[in-house]
Amino acid sequence: MTGSPTPRRDAPSSGGGEPDAAGYSVIRKYVTPEKGIQRFIFFSGKGGVGKSTMSCSTAVWLARQGYRTLLVTTDPAPNLSDIFGQTIGHRITQIKGVENLSAIEINPDAASEEYRDRVVAPLTGILDEQSLKGIREQLNSPCIEEVAAFDKFIEFMEKPEYDVVVFDTAPTGHTLRLLELPSGWSDELAKGGATCIGPSASLQSSKVKYDRAIAALHDEKRTSFVFVLRPERLSIYETRRSVDELDELGVRTSFLVINGMLPEAAATDDFFRARYDHEQAIVREIHREFTIETFIVPQRSTEINGLALLEAVGALLYEGSEEAVRQTVTTATAGATSPVLHDEAEILRLLTPKKGTRYLFITGKGGVGKSTIAIATAVYLAGKGYRTLVLTTDPASHLPETFGQELGNEPTQVNGVENLYATQIDPEAAWNEYTARILDVVKDESEETRKAVQEDLSSPCAQEMAAFEKFMSYFDLKGYEIIIFDTAPTGHTLRLLEMPSDWKGFIDLGTLTKKTSDATANKYAHVIETMRNRDESTFVFVMYPEYTPIIEAWRAAEDLKAQVGIETGMVAINLLLPAGYGNNSYFAEKRQQQEKYVQMIRERFRVPLLGVPLFVEELKGIDSLKQMSRTIFGS
Repeated sequence: MTGSPTPRRDAPSSGGGEPDAAGYSVIRKYVTPEKGIQRFIFFSGKGGVGKSTMSCSTAVWLARQGYRTLLVTTDPAPNLSDIFGQTIGHRITQIKGVENLSAIEINPDAASEEYRDRVVAPLTGILDEQSLKGIREQLNSPCIEEVAAFDKFIEFMEKPEYDVVVFDTAPTGHTLRLLELPSGWSDELAKGGATCIGPSASLQSSKVKYDRAIAALHDEKRTSFVFVLRPERLSIYETRRSVDELDELGVRTSFLVINGMLPEAAATDDFFRARYDHEQAIVREIHREFTIETFIVPQRSTEINGLALLEAVGALLYEGSEEAVRQTVTTATAGATSPVLHDEAEILRLLTPKKGTRYLFITGKGGVGKSTIAIATAVYLAGKGYRTLVLTTDPASHLPETFGQELGNEPTQVNGVENLYATQIDPEAAWNEYTARILDVVKDESEETRKAVQEDLSSPCAQEMAAFEKFMSYFDLKGYEIIIFDTAPTGHTLRLLEMPSDWKGFIDLGTLTKKTSDATANKYAHVIETMRNRDESTFVFVMYPEYTPIIEAWRAAEDLKAQVGIETGMVAINLLLPAGYGNNSYFAEKRQQQEKYVQMIRERFRVPLLGVPLFVEELKGIDSLKQMSRTIFGS
């Protein structure tokens, strides 16, 4: 039943069923603090699953219960301001209309500057200006932004004026990396001397804070970790991997929220009945896969913004009040969202090489369908006779599951599709390659230099630097007419693109040779110039017709243009309602909403649009991918 808690598999019952009062007390105990003990609640999951909605609803519910509550987002693409309809930003802000609730959106740039100031402050007056300048430049290393975010994150775990702190975290892969960082950092602090995150002497006091934070994360009386997922198979894969990785870190997952379930009352025709049945099958699979309490939140016909809807979701989750979220569905004529038509010749011009190789970057907010569209595009172009490579830089990608075959760190022929190859950047393999190359560069240097380089290579930055170097290597790869990058979620992608300028500064000031940094700088300049050249590269932003993914994509596109000089070439609008289906008031509202947002996309982006319809179920396997490519592109 919608909203019903599902007991663990080791409980006497394994089905849903009518909840009782004790059923909702199970979930309430994970979010309400014990007397005198501050509680921290983390909402995580694959991008686009509704983490922000669940964290905001939880924070509002807790504040209404009288708990002094702070809501914090560590997501590089925050949307708390959009959800609450007020400006929040990088400062603690009282939420209008909700006593006891404040919120903050951590700004990575501001947090990084605050971190640099804190690290340098104890050394002011002790070191000369030139030395301080050198340390500040060193603190432009690639991992500072992430370290600074974690430093800020810990700051809010040490605010006793709040009973509860709710964290709306970044997409899963990035969140886990954030949580793993302190152990690597502690190793660096234990070495003494300079590190990529600052002088060790000035950071020793921080180690105590990090140790306290890790202890809190391991304490179930103080910390709850909640995964939000969609009724999709790929969401199950991602959640399974993340739950297991958390277990390895000693952090227990408290409960799961399956968000966005299609209401049965809205499934009034064959298409949506089939989609409803598919989602129910996914729920059963989730129950088999996880021995964790699971709660269901239905999809609404409109977006969840504003206090009334947030309170309704909170009442459902923590009180079992289905009435708060129930929608009346009446018969209506099945309409059709205005088709997003495209000129195939124009699309081909943007997707195919003018000369040499065409580089396509499929990007957008997490969870909007980037990987599926990247793969369908690859299948389409390979079918046109272009030798095509699709690769992912996303740490939470599912290319192997979608293709139904293993992929390595090098290009692999895709079974059943002539001209198509795929690869997935393996961070560990990339780090091994990077380490071997750097050590070879300094093999003739002094033992002291080689030792210092070895320490640099074990720093928290090295793996991310190695992944970026692997990413850059594909711009030198010969033999492909089209290379498609299925990128990480938007905020992380921008960070990847901004990294090299910081990276060069770090290498110049560190222990690596000038030969290495010059080679890196030259390679970076070539890559950026290629990405800026619209005859060689096309950036495709993927979004679905709702406010948050559109605004996040638009902000990211503007940042790309301002910071890197890269312009958006095309927009793919995903999950458009199919014509002739959805003959009821529920989908009439959704169509009206989609019409409004398609127009908003046209006005903001002013580039060619590619319409991608909603499908009955997730596509998996070559036959379904070929069918999808035909549906999207025609021919």
